[in-house]
Amino acid sequence: MPCRRLIVVAAALLLACGLAVSAELKLPAILGNNMVLQRGVETPLWGGADANEKITAKLGDKSVTATAGADGKWLVKLPAMPAGGPQDIVIEGAENRTVSLKNVLFGEVWVCSGQSNMEMAVQSCEKAQEDIAAASFPQIRLFTVAKAAVGTPQPDCRGQWQECSPQTVRGFSAAGYFFGVELHKTLGVPIGLINTSWGGTPAESWASRQGLDSEPSCKQMVEHWDRICADFNEEKAKQTYEQQLKAWNEAAARAKADKRPAPPNKPNYSDPRANPWRPCALYNGMIAPLVPFAIAGAIWYQGESNVGRAVQYRTLFPAMIKSWRTAWARDDLPFYFVQIAPYRYGQLNGLAYAELCESQLLTIKNLPNTGMAVISDVGNVKNIHPGNKKAVGRRLALWALAKTYGRKEMVYYKSMKVEGDKIRVSFDYVGGGLASRDGKDLTCFAIAGDDQRFEPAAATIDGDTVVVRANGVLKPVAVRFAWHETAEPNLMNKEGLPASLFRTDEWKMVTEGKNL
Repeated sequence: MPCRRLIVVAAALLLACGLAVSAELKLPAILGNNMVLQRGVETPLWGGADANEKITAKLGDKSVTATAGADGKWLVKLPAMPAGGPQDIVIEGAENRTVSLKNVLFGEVWVCSGQSNMEMAVQSCEKAQEDIAAASFPQIRLFTVAKAAVGTPQPDCRGQWQECSPQTVRGFSAAGYFFGVELHKTLGVPIGLINTSWGGTPAESWASRQGLDSEPSCKQMVEHWDRICADFNEEKAKQTYEQQLKAWNEAAARAKADKRPAPPNKPNYSDPRANPWRPCALYNGMIAPLVPFAIAGAIWYQGESNVGRAVQYRTLFPAMIKSWRTAWARDDLPFYFVQIAPYRYGQLNGLAYAELCESQLLTIKNLPNTGMAVISDVGNVKNIHPGNKKAVGRRLALWALAKTYGRKEMVYYKSMKVEGDKIRVSFDYVGGGLASRDGKDLTCFAIAGDDQRFEPAAATIDGDTVVVRANGVLKPVAVRFAWHETAEPNLMNKEGLPASLFRTDEWKMVTEGKNL
């Protein structure tokens, strides 16, 4: 009898005798060698074992114990630890089964998420080879979550922790990496970075179902995808794909024989249930598996795929953030994000971009413990993926250092006052004062009267305010700044942090009602 069959028979005999076949003592991928655990808080460790199995986690002279439930799931919490390491953690189960986690550090752990500008790797950025060669930071650890779009929240993902080095940093998120380097150099503690990103994806893909169901503006979008998935016939779709592929291959073979180019549009099999644009699909496959891993907060670079639905983003984006905070049971979870850079999207006369940026700006005004890095001065209107991710990471780090670790912030519109034919604009977070980035006259200001016709305006710095005036607008009522997808303004504070675009009016938006 073959060995494999003997094993199966033996297992069946054990079950027949009322004895359970031991399950493997398992940990999720996020708990592994080389990881960084969050300092200063109780640290959850969890996994799978036999039902009712006693589990003990040991860290030095500290020991915590739990009993697995009937489903085999268990969770223990290590006591709060100061920054430091490396140390080993040993997890023991029944029958001398153990799992050892080696080279573990305690420090600050951040989730780095979004679409392609967060996914964009160090090797694809400006001065890549110089930065890669300098990336020897053994106390910075990197974890990249494998892409997974699924219909229900998953208990695990694929990925592994690695020490930051010139070999491991090449393909890692550049914005995340430079953010981590700034924190590491300033705080002097280990940094753990979890990159979970997917290019071209919208915000709704990263929100939980509970989070989207709580937001009325998202209802139509979610129901639309529910219908698509419910109507999908997998068998029929595969048959159609195979027929189309066969026809394409035959046409390609004929083209090759005739020395012609292969036909375009090679068929692809598409399952909407695994589409990364499906609401909640990436939350289910790439965020849920990280919970309840203890983290300091999250950074986010996304919005390009939602430009055409900018008004909806006002409620969608906060709903997504709240869904993460609910998952981690932390209403105050720090969440810092990038205001997308100028780019020729070509949507709605270039104004959809400005409305998306305003939706991002409103998020920091309306949702506590958020922050927004402005990068209008380091974008590229001809390239949706600007190469200077070092500035992006640094500005995100400045928010973390200011709000999470108590250290600079950006320049944001505060209020306006009409003074005859001029408008005086005041700002928050001016730092050492306002300045022009290039030393030239301020750019990208416009004002309008009651007719809502905006005219280009001259703007001058006056202390911590800017005075704006335009010929022909004798009774101004509103100001807009950098309100176009190609605007590259020069207003900043003396610390070099640029001002966000803004508008003072509440006139109708071009993306209102666009929710699909």
